[in-house]
Amino acid sequence: MGTLSAKDCVPCKGGVPPLSEEESGAFLSQINEDWKLVENHHLTRTWAFPDFANAMHFTNSLGGICEEQGHHADFELGWGRVVAVIYTHKIDGLTESDFVLAAKFDEVR
Repeated sequence: MGTLSAKDCVPCKGGVPPLSEEESGAFLSQINEDWKLVENHHLTRTWAFPDFANAMHFTNSLGGICEEQGHHADFELGWGRVVAVIYTHKIDGLTESDFVLAAKFDEVR
């Protein structure tokens, strides 16, 4: 089996259950340890930068991945930091694609 980052996000049409805590834990072990699993509902990670321009450039890079994958994260951008929050809005929970997107983000920096 390939790494998560080699996979593509699969659009969720709804009607599927979110991942169980056990399933989320298995996927969590395959992404950067800086990702936090919050109440088995979403993933979050914060990156630090020396200034706003670098943080903005990084956010735009992540946004490009989101567009390419058709799966969109929520971002908080500020001076010297970027926060990403990932979950599948359609089911208000986590799917494998959320971990795939996180793994793709891990490869940017």
